[in-house]
Amino acid sequence: KGCRPDLKIIVMSATLESGRLEAHLSPCCVVRSEGRTHPVEVSYSPGGAARGKEVWDKVGSALRKGVLAKKLTGDILVFLPGAFEIRRTIDALKKMPELKGFDLRPLYGQLPPREQDAALLPGKSRKIVLATNVAETSLTIPNIRYVVDTGLARVSRYNPRTHTQRLPIEAIAQSSAEQRTGRCGRVVDGTCIRLYEERDFLARPEFAQPEIQRANLAEVILRMIDLNFGDIERFPFIDPPQKGAIAGGFQLLHALGAIDDNKQLTDRGRDMARLPI
Repeated sequence: KGCRPDLKIIVMSATLESGRLEAHLSPCCVVRSEGRTHPVEVSYSPGGAARGKEVWDKVGSALRKGVLAKKLTGDILVFLPGAFEIRRTIDALKKMPELKGFDLRPLYGQLPPREQDAALLPGKSRKIVLATNVAETSLTIPNIRYVVDTGLARVSRYNPRTHTQRLPIEAIAQSSAEQRTGRCGRVVDGTCIRLYEERDFLARPEFAQPEIQRANLAEVILRMIDLNFGDIERFPFIDPPQKGAIAGGFQLLHALGAIDDNKQLTDRGRDMARLPI
């Protein structure tokens, strides 16, 4: 404190719970940039969030009834939980005669850059971009007038007891749903069709669970020891991880030979701490 009066730290996020961060870093300045948005009409669908085969069926029905029936211009952005659901939905939409002439484009992180550019750049015909949550905050697709939101995403979760990583499909938080809605109000008035009920939306948590509470902590612990950050269980995290997750991280580091019985770095551990993995 006071060592670098010229140093400023700026934390930016579209879905962060700013109140808790403000209290943690107090005193600090909070700047909210809402941006220029247009009104967005939000509608809901009966039944719970679509899963399995029901996903592409409900997307097709939403496009037919909620978008094509209005005969308005503009591109369409569909949020799906993963690449598998995107491919299957594209296959289903290709069979719909009403969508003849539409350009169906996938968008997810593992796509080659050329295919990602094809989804982002304007085309000769109307586009339907089927994306994961990479289009929620990381990328902005121009000319989007309609959003179809399944309300689902694949969330990385680590089990410290079994040392296994999973990517289950889960319901997104309210903040993420609102961010998805805003994707269609950038240029003109938009329409967002949520493929779940309003009471489902209201029952969801306001913000998503922090990643540190569902991630493998072995790398975090390794770097904290290397940087002499002190006891991880006493470190003032904004959202402290559970003790079981911390114990699992130490157990994994010990099994890899990165720390000794006193939880100190070994030569191998110091080498590991220098590797960007």
